[in-house]
Amino acid sequence: MARQLRAEQTRATIITAAADLFDRQGYDSTSLSDIVAHAKVTKGALYFHFAAKEDLAQAIQELNAEAARRLVTEVESRGYSSLEALMRATFGIARLAVEDPVPRAALRLATADIAVRPPAGHLFTEWLDFATRKFHGAVREADVHSELDVGVVAHSLVSFYVGTRVAGRSLEPVGRLPRRVAEMWHLMIRGLVPVHRRPRYVTLATQLERETRTA
Repeated sequence: MARQLRAEQTRATIITAAADLFDRQGYDSTSLSDIVAHAKVTKGALYFHFAAKEDLAQAIQELNAEAARRLVTEVESRGYSSLEALMRATFGIARLAVEDPVPRAALRLATADIAVRPPAGHLFTEWLDFATRKFHGAVREADVHSELDVGVVAHSLVSFYVGTRVAGRSLEPVGRLPRRVAEMWHLMIRGLVPVHRRPRYVTLATQLERETRTA
């Protein structure tokens, strides 16, 4: 049992080290030797768990997908409106990115077109499916304009978030991300939400930014 626990801890240490390096310097620029040094493990320990760098990338993508699905399941269990659930999920994803290198690395891997094997799906596809579903719900609930082109808006939301994160990686610390997500929502609310419903969601965006920054 103790040996199994040590093996699990070593595996987690290697994944965290790889995620940190993939996020900071990119997948192609990171070698297995870099990961061994950063994780402070032996090459034998790394190869015991991962046969190749591609396997580390896959593990990161799977962990990120599992965390995102848990987040979505939690949000959807609370009975929020569709638009509020979508907003809370985006701030939740931002919080995960601030706290953990795995989501940050997963996003960088996705933007670098690193192959994803089942059971993990492509990060952007899963986000797009969720956003599309929630915008359809928001139309039914009259929280957004009825003439909304849901596919276009869902794609725009995902692109807005990804672009914000990619640009932010070079321009500012990741801790700034909740502020950027709030700014994104303030802009989208003004374009998508009927005037009489805007105050609720503008206030919510400000509240979620504050909660995410202090979590």
